[in-house]
Amino acid sequence: MTRIFLGLVLALTLSACFKDETVTGYGGDRLWQLNELDGTPFTARASIRFDKDGKVSGQAACNRFFTQQTAPYPWVEFGPIGSTKMACPDLEAESAYLGALAEMSLVEISGDVMILSNDAGRKMVFTAAQDGG
Repeated sequence: MTRIFLGLVLALTLSACFKDETVTGYGGDRLWQLNELDGTPFTARASIRFDKDGKVSGQAACNRFFTQQTAPYPWVEFGPIGSTKMACPDLEAESAYLGALAEMSLVEISGDVMILSNDAGRKMVFTAAQDGG
């Protein structure tokens, strides 16, 4: 009986060590739409998606982008951000979005709201896309 108990405790302890420490492991595995950037409504199109393997992709105002999430939750750190290079009237909004994204260092997810922020006081507020995809 003692061996069974110790085996169960060991199995539970080891499973806790392998918790998914990515954003997706904490409810971030959906499409997020940017609603607010530094306290101002963001009216251009902008989205982000975190995948389980650390890949991050999304749509900026004009172009698709991709990067890698390299820090465990609740921190967020992106590798170099690559994107397609199409021109459109919202390039200024796209630059603001991608520039802010590169500066973020913390992520918080609560239900259908995700907030990216940093120590300098910058904040990006996202909501989960209704269609989930």
